[in-house]
Amino acid sequence: MNVPPDRRALKGRGAASNPEGRFENIRHQAEDDGWPRELLDEETPRPRTEVTEERARSVISRNDSPDIGFSQAINPYRGCEHGCIYCFARPSHSYLNLSPGLDFETRLRAKSNLAEVLRGELAKPGYVVSPINIGSNTDPYQPVEKRWRLTRAALELLAECHHPCTIVTKNALVERDLDILAPMAREGLVRVLVSVNSLDNRLAAKLEPRASAPHRRIQAIGALHAAGVPVGVLVAPIIPALNDRDMEAVLAQAAAAGASSAGYTTVRLPWELKTLFREWLALHVPQRAEHVMSLVRQMNGDRDYDSDFSTRMHGQGVFADLLRTRFTVACRKHGLTRAHDLKLDTSRFVPPRKASPQGELF
Repeated sequence: MNVPPDRRALKGRGAASNPEGRFENIRHQAEDDGWPRELLDEETPRPRTEVTEERARSVISRNDSPDIGFSQAINPYRGCEHGCIYCFARPSHSYLNLSPGLDFETRLRAKSNLAEVLRGELAKPGYVVSPINIGSNTDPYQPVEKRWRLTRAALELLAECHHPCTIVTKNALVERDLDILAPMAREGLVRVLVSVNSLDNRLAAKLEPRASAPHRRIQAIGALHAAGVPVGVLVAPIIPALNDRDMEAVLAQAAAAGASSAGYTTVRLPWELKTLFREWLALHVPQRAEHVMSLVRQMNGDRDYDSDFSTRMHGQGVFADLLRTRFTVACRKHGLTRAHDLKLDTSRFVPPRKASPQGELF
C-alpha cells in the first residue's frame, strides 16, 4: 500500500485525510507545486475540534437488525472526537455533507435539546418501553461531553421515569455519572459496557487517539463494579494481526476488575471507511498492511466488507472461527457471561410529564 506524498500522521487524530463523502458531486484534487516540503516555512495547522449546536426533531432511533442486542438508541452527538480510525460510524458523516475523515472527528454536532425532545417522545401515549442504548453510533462520553453534558441530561431523565438503558463507551468519563448510575443499577435499570480492544498504549494512541488509555478503561470497569453497576467488557473491534493477540489479556484484566460479561466484534469497513483504514495501515504499520487486509478479506468472503447480518459482526472462515474459539475459552476460564444476557427491568417505567409553558399546579 502506497501513501500519497501529501499524507502524514496527525498527532491526536485518527484520520490523515479528509476525502469527500460518497454523496458529494464536487471532488478536490491536491496538486504538487514543485516546492520541497522541507523548504516551506509554514506547517499544516492541526485541525481543531468544532462543535455546532443542533436542534433535533427526534432523538430515539430504532432498528430491527437481528445481530444487534437492542431495538432503541439515542446518540447525543454526531461525529466523535475519539477519532478511532476503525469506527463504522464514520460514513454517517456523509449525510451531513461532511467528510468521514478528519471532519468526523473535528466537526461535531451536539443535540442541545436532546433531553427536551426525549421527554416528549417518552411521554407519547403509544410509547412501548424497551431498553435504550446510549452510544450505538458515537461515544456518549467523548471529550466534548465534559462541556455539553448531554449524556448526563439524558440519564437524569431516564432515572426520573425509571426507564432502563444500556451504555457503550471507551472513556473513563463514565465514572462522573456514578451518582445516577448506581441508584439506577439498584433498580435493575442500567448496564454499562466498556470497550477495550488492546492493552498496548502505543497502538491505542494511534488507533483511538482521544479515547481513554486502556488501563484507565480497566480502572473504570473497577469503579463501576465497586458502585454496584453491572459492567461488561467489549473487545471491539478485533483487527487481525494487529490487536487480536491481546484478546485473552483484556478479558482477564476486565474480569479481575469486576466485569461480569463480555462480547466482541471484528473490524467492519463499510463505504468510505475501507479507504481511510487502508491509508492508516500504510502510514502506521506499512510492513503489516497487506497481511492485515488479507485476513480482513478472508473473514468477509474475499471482500473488504460483507454486510450480511449473519456474519458481519464476527466474520467467517478459519481465522474468524479461531477468534470465536479463543473468546469462548477465555470467557469460560474467567466466568464471563455473554454481554447481552442481563435482562433489565421494564416494569418500573413511569411516563414523564410533557413540559408545559404554563407550569403545573400540583
